[in-house]
Amino acid sequence: MNTMIYTYEINGMPVQTGDIICTMNGKPDILPGEFWRLVGRLVPGDVDHVAIYLGPDGRCAEAGARGVITFDAPNGEWDTERMARQRGLLFDTFYGVVSPLDMLGFSDEDEVHMRTSVAQYVLTQVGKSYNLNFLNPETEEAFYCSQLIYKAYQTIGINLNTGLAIEQLPGTNQIVYPQEIWEGFSHRQSNLNIATAPA
Repeated sequence: MNTMIYTYEINGMPVQTGDIICTMNGKPDILPGEFWRLVGRLVPGDVDHVAIYLGPDGRCAEAGARGVITFDAPNGEWDTERMARQRGLLFDTFYGVVSPLDMLGFSDEDEVHMRTSVAQYVLTQVGKSYNLNFLNPETEEAFYCSQLIYKAYQTIGINLNTGLAIEQLPGTNQIVYPQEIWEGFSHRQSNLNIATAPA
């Protein structure tokens, strides 16, 4: 197994292999972005979607409308219009980066192994379909965005499901929400975001 850990910058924020890219659905200044912004309102919190940085260069992966794919964030920018064709016309706004291993006290050697394992897991899922059953995050036949990240980190003993639920909807604590990954772990927020239209 390749133990190379890549580093990159997206919108001026450093990322390493295994870091989680958090986005908000939509981009207010383009029409398809408005559709995705409305979809994002169904998800608790500001963070509606997650992808994972793999490297080298701008290579990332996500589970979206086209299933589990890899795509490229070119020139260190989260340029949603430029990436839209690769990503099945998903339009989103860069929000920040979660580094679940930060501040957990792992040795450099262990962290390299863990980041490599997470990336390897994600790469082996590429080509699988999108999981519409959000209440079944344990399946490995299909994935939704945060479930893919959850299962990848589960392989190294880190549970990203903090139990967030939607009030009045029993069982929704089983869903792994992008927002709980953001809130539950070490993160850095972009100061280039949140130029959104009023809610």
